[in-house]
Amino acid sequence: MQQGGKAEGRTGRRTILKAAGASLAVAGLGATATACGGGSGSGGGTVTIRYSWWGAEDRAERINKTIDLFEKKYPKIKVKTDFQPYTDFWKKFNTQASGGNPPDVFQNAIGFLRKYDAKNVLLDLGGQVKAGNLRMDGFRAGLEKFGEVDGKLLGVPVGSNSMALVIDKPVYARAGVKPEQGWTWDDFEEAMTRVRDRTGRAGDSGMYGVMYLYDLYLRQNGKAFFTEDGLGFTEADLTRWWTRAEKGVKSGLFADPKKVAQIKPKSALSAELAGSEFTWDNFTVRYTSEGKSEYGLAPLPTTDGRRTGQYLGSLMLSASKRTRHPEEVARFIDFMVHDPEVARIMGYDRGVPTTQAQYDAYTPTDPVDKAIAAYEESLVTAGVLEPITPHPNGADICEAAFLRIAEEMALGKRSVDDAVRQFFTESKTALAG
Repeated sequence: MQQGGKAEGRTGRRTILKAAGASLAVAGLGATATACGGGSGSGGGTVTIRYSWWGAEDRAERINKTIDLFEKKYPKIKVKTDFQPYTDFWKKFNTQASGGNPPDVFQNAIGFLRKYDAKNVLLDLGGQVKAGNLRMDGFRAGLEKFGEVDGKLLGVPVGSNSMALVIDKPVYARAGVKPEQGWTWDDFEEAMTRVRDRTGRAGDSGMYGVMYLYDLYLRQNGKAFFTEDGLGFTEADLTRWWTRAEKGVKSGLFADPKKVAQIKPKSALSAELAGSEFTWDNFTVRYTSEGKSEYGLAPLPTTDGRRTGQYLGSLMLSASKRTRHPEEVARFIDFMVHDPEVARIMGYDRGVPTTQAQYDAYTPTDPVDKAIAAYEESLVTAGVLEPITPHPNGADICEAAFLRIAEEMALGKRSVDDAVRQFFTESKTALAG
């Protein structure tokens, strides 16, 4: 087992990941490189807990500042840290969880709650709420329920986001398109056509591989991507979705997948291959840093002009069932989601603060953060937010398969029918446990 402590955590690993926030389309778990067997005593009546997350250097710098504040308030609790890029994060956490040595507290996401609950990894924090060590009041827009599964509190939301359509504002203006709440998928297709015909750019980067967008489309039509124990749609449903995507590529409404693959990790929107792209709202900062244009958040298209299927997603903090310090972990989580100064340090790095106290404490000054806040406020005002659909054990594997197979189809390596069959085959295996 690799040893390390605060010096290693605060120095950080140099990463190349530069995405802001989290999701859903984005989200995962992380691990830490410290003493085995959970948190430990540090002498002098102090205890040490291990905290891990995924992200880039800028997030690590912000988080380390918040930990300094926490340790000043709770001098008897020391925090050892570690962070990883998303993919490495998964590998390390799985190894540690399998070995009975997960970190005491870690960043988490909705797609992994049932998976790691089934593996007996996650601590039900409900007991700490009853004991008064963790407050679950004061959350925005019903987010306090986000980490509940089967009556257990398995995660506490730390930053909210929602799916949005990011547009190149000058391109949309030249095309004469102004998206408004309640526009339909037919309206969106007409908008893409105008963008293509009037600006010479594809209308969109290609939405066929965005699982969370497809989930919203299904929700608009009375279904969902997941039920509590499986998939909530049929092969015929997915065939229609991917056939529509294939036609969009052939007609030039969607960007050329080969060109999109060539410019990665840069996005098709910021590379000026497309006029829009579906993603999480708090990823908007990416386009501003990558591209040269001005970008904005537009409402999601609807099936009936009303229902978007949207919800506020969130990164969460979860705790290990094996931690020897559940009270200290609960106090740490409470501090991270309620303390106003934490919000002023983190900003919208992990999404919009989930508690009202933190939301009020941070007033965004840059245009991107202002746009994100305004977008989420608009969702609340419009009354379109709904509860999130359940994610069963194996959801993370399904999501990875959806993205990979959709890309193979887009690049011409699979037919639509073959892609659909392959996805359902892999999902059946993943969801069987």
